[in-house]
Amino acid sequence: MENSNMDDSYSVKVGEDFDFKLSKDTISSLDLIKTGENSYHLLKNGISYHLKILDSDFNRGTYTLSVNGTEFETSIQTPLDDLIQKMGFAVNAGKNIDSISAPMPGLILDILVEEGQEVNEEDQLLILEAMKMENIITSPRSGVIKTVSVSKGEAVDKKQLLIEFQ
Repeated sequence: MENSNMDDSYSVKVGEDFDFKLSKDTISSLDLIKTGENSYHLLKNGISYHLKILDSDFNRGTYTLSVNGTEFETSIQTPLDDLIQKMGFAVNAGKNIDSISAPMPGLILDILVEEGQEVNEEDQLLILEAMKMENIITSPRSGVIKTVSVSKGEAVDKKQLLIEFQ
């Protein structure tokens, strides 16, 4: 059952001056080809763009992108992120997290931790390929990995449990 208060658009902010919304349909219809580990080729209105993800923080939704050699700081908020922010729940929300679920459907490309391993906030946990992008999932807090509920190469659904903390 869909929540009528949330649409399927992602809020994208580039730098301080440029905000727009991207729908899932728009994203899936892009003429986008992966050309390397973090690089892509986009053809839009007959214009060729070479994109490279220079840095990413998936938990915060921030990315540094190079487009034809020019760097841009971007942030991407999901409809749920927007709702959480509007309701005022976003401040320090990550500190009490005891599990991580898939934010969207995708494919587990790599798992960088194992059960019983101590991790610090911002440590890389796994790589999820979703919507034609590799997303590094980092730890929202320091702690010990209790369980890793997925395996490399596994397709996951939105909200599927990935990792639990002790």
